[in-house]
Amino acid sequence: MKSFIQTIRNIWKIKELRTRILFAIGMIAVYRFGSFVVLPGVDPSVLETATQNQGATDLLGLINMFAGGAFNRAAVFALGIMPYITASIIIQLMGFAVPYFQRLQQKEGESGRKKLTQITRLLTLAITLVQGGAYLTYISSQGAVDPTLAPGIFWFSNIIILSTGTIFAMWLGEKITDRGIGNGISILIMIGIIATLPSSIVFEFQSQIESGGLIIFVLELAALFFVTMVTVLVIQGIRKIPLQFAKRMIGRGINMPVSGVRDYIPVKVAAAGVMPIIFAQAIMFLPGTVAQFVGGQSGNAFAANELVRSLSDPFAVPYNIIYFVLVVAFTFVYTALLVNPQQYSEYLKRQNAFIPGVKPGKPTADFIDSVTTRVTLPGSIFLGLIAILPAIVFLLFGVNQSFAFFFGGTSLLILVGVVLDTLQQIESHLLMRKYDGLVKSGKLKGRSSMQTIGSDL
Repeated sequence: MKSFIQTIRNIWKIKELRTRILFAIGMIAVYRFGSFVVLPGVDPSVLETATQNQGATDLLGLINMFAGGAFNRAAVFALGIMPYITASIIIQLMGFAVPYFQRLQQKEGESGRKKLTQITRLLTLAITLVQGGAYLTYISSQGAVDPTLAPGIFWFSNIIILSTGTIFAMWLGEKITDRGIGNGISILIMIGIIATLPSSIVFEFQSQIESGGLIIFVLELAALFFVTMVTVLVIQGIRKIPLQFAKRMIGRGINMPVSGVRDYIPVKVAAAGVMPIIFAQAIMFLPGTVAQFVGGQSGNAFAANELVRSLSDPFAVPYNIIYFVLVVAFTFVYTALLVNPQQYSEYLKRQNAFIPGVKPGKPTADFIDSVTTRVTLPGSIFLGLIAILPAIVFLLFGVNQSFAFFFGGTSLLILVGVVLDTLQQIESHLLMRKYDGLVKSGKLKGRSSMQTIGSDL
């Protein structure tokens, strides 16, 4: 405890770090305030009654969780930062398939990144306009719109407000990244998820107290801590492919072999991160989403189908079997898009480096590809288990649905990833000022003294 207090003091002594942290907290407070400002012409009590039984068991519930409850409150930040995330994913995928975006990402440097940022912002606005119209239709279908308000005024004004809210949230995230600490967009998503955690814990505690299971509640918290620690280990886990440099230029043109160099190629166990779960979740939400928007007798018959119901229930066995398979498959696909063995091989050849025991060129690319495949297999299985873990703890141990979602899935991976990234930046500030880091043992990404070439590719 004394060491922890001293670390907090060290953080507070660094003016730049203190200013960044306070600025980030201020921006987060503004974001949370906007999550409670209701759109004009909407009765939040009617909407709350209509959605009180809606958990994070469908697409709308998931959006509400990421938006910190603003979706069900019809707030100005109801769409949150999700349109920006959607636009970013689309641009990233186009970077794998469209030569123009590939050129912007890989060859045009800072100017290319600025163009991509501008395209992402414009696409965010377009997606917000589409999603905003769908959201206002959803509010109207719930009977939460003031009937005395002219429909034209309601739609026009609230489309502008929702779009402005999303763009403003995007601006807040970018400002946190520039002048605060951590990745601002990720932090806003994390704050939205954390906002629902206290109420979920309280509800679970009350449920266990009523059933006389206080010890069970303590065990649940211990299990959540254990799962979180395992997730941290897997996210930070890498397979190091050692490198050697044949010769380097030293002095006035004298080529000498290098000894003692500890360079390596880092191959992450979970290189795909949360993306496979997001893609798999989007596919699994399709049946229920189609049933909600089809409407009429055909839509009701479609929704009433037993198979459709089982494939739309995140806690049903068929849903989780297919979900697990999709996550594993998408992990391999997304990792293959991210890790380009041929690009690694060419980079090593330019740097006059090689993998010990492996010939340059195609053998090197094949070796990196085989290592990546072997490392990705346990990583994909772990992501699949994390994805279905909420259903496991709900079905086998009776944890309530809202609390069960924090045992895995996108919630846990986003929370762990964002916290690790933020701690890494704080750690870097401390070490630059010659203070002790956040931890004196163990590893944070920012503490490694080993040089890697991964960031150069």
